[in-house]
Amino acid sequence: MSEAVIDLVRRWAAENEVELEAVSESQAVVILPGEKKLKTNVSIRETAHTIDFQAFVVRRPDENRERFFQWLLQQNGRLGGLSFSVDRYDDVYLNASLPPQAFAGADADDVLDSYLGRFLAIADRSFNDLLALGFLTSMKREWAWRIARGESTRNLQAFEHLVAGDDNEFIGTFTDLDEEPERP
Repeated sequence: MSEAVIDLVRRWAAENEVELEAVSESQAVVILPGEKKLKTNVSIRETAHTIDFQAFVVRRPDENRERFFQWLLQQNGRLGGLSFSVDRYDDVYLNASLPPQAFAGADADDVLDSYLGRFLAIADRSFNDLLALGFLTSMKREWAWRIARGESTRNLQAFEHLVAGDDNEFIGTFTDLDEEPERP
């Protein structure tokens, strides 16, 4: 008899020193550290017929919705077995479903490692693009607010080329320095 997938996930997490939240006997959440997206929580749920993977990527966009969702759909064709989806609030997730047989052989560890690696790579690689598409105004506002207060802009460093220019209509507009901007 092959190892239950959630037991495999628990063992994989321990061996790779990755944080794990055990939700139930049939579900676990692996917390993968990233670079652009600081962490990606991948929920793995085992049923009789499928092993479902799902990771939250980013909340619903504040702006540029059509281009934001178009970008997601265009990416879906390139993800090979993974896909972006949205929930009823338009929050973005990354998903995959595999048959339990994919984890029945001697290479079950490799299958799990491969899928978790792909989840991390795709969520991390997509994160800044999605922020730029759906949250640029909020990022510009936060940049201007941080500059006005003399605060670090390190968290927006990857977007400096988009938010620090003359086209940032918020620079110089913060007079009440106790008021914080909305965050993406």
